[in-house]
Amino acid sequence: MSGAATANAAALPENGCGMLVFDRARFVVCRFDARERRIRLWHADETGEPFRYFGRLRAWLKKRGQRLLFAMNAGMFTPAYAPAGLYIEDGVVKKHINLRKGYGNFHLLPNGVFWVDGARAGVMESHAFDEAFRAGRLRPRFATQSGPMLVIDGRLHPKFRAASESRKIRNGVGVRANGREVFFVLSRDPVNFHTFARLFRDALDVPNALFLDGAISQIYSPALGYDGIGIPIGPIVGVVEAAKEQAARR
Repeated sequence: MSGAATANAAALPENGCGMLVFDRARFVVCRFDARERRIRLWHADETGEPFRYFGRLRAWLKKRGQRLLFAMNAGMFTPAYAPAGLYIEDGVVKKHINLRKGYGNFHLLPNGVFWVDGARAGVMESHAFDEAFRAGRLRPRFATQSGPMLVIDGRLHPKFRAASESRKIRNGVGVRANGREVFFVLSRDPVNFHTFARLFRDALDVPNALFLDGAISQIYSPALGYDGIGIPIGPIVGVVEAAKEQAARR
């Protein structure tokens, strides 16, 4: 059976995580509607200490009356656990965009930016984002830069090859054309970039998607039994619920 036939995005929870099989590989796929769930980014606490672990972030949020529903590592980082590229949190640019050439996946150009602004979200190529940001057309509340782009306006990254033997655990994010349905994906089996990108484009109907990271990739999803215990990471993307929201849903 083909991967496209086994992957059924329609079976995913409306605001939550489920499992898909695509090209004989397993994936955790979390779908959230930006109009209904608060998607945001974190890096460090009020003292400037990076969270590094989902558990530490979860405890920090709990003290502030918020519950962490989902979390994932949100892009590459330096040895000091600082973002490798652009990072915006609560409307403040904590690190400026990185448009330099270099080595490694981050610089497998084009790379891109995942951004969230209230009920809207998107993934954009880095230069296009920088142009829109400088012109004032886009000023998101949260944003993180990583690379490479997986899908660019419906096309796979030009350097991806179907026969590539570079298969690793990978995670990424994509946003549907409506600007509100956001998909966070973590592979449970090693896959190459070509397969990972096709999952977003062909199974999830995502026109733009961004690679977040590889071997260190991890997820916090209590609904699926993933407690997020793992190695330290840099920026974190997640979904939170305030105490009053929890009470309203009961």
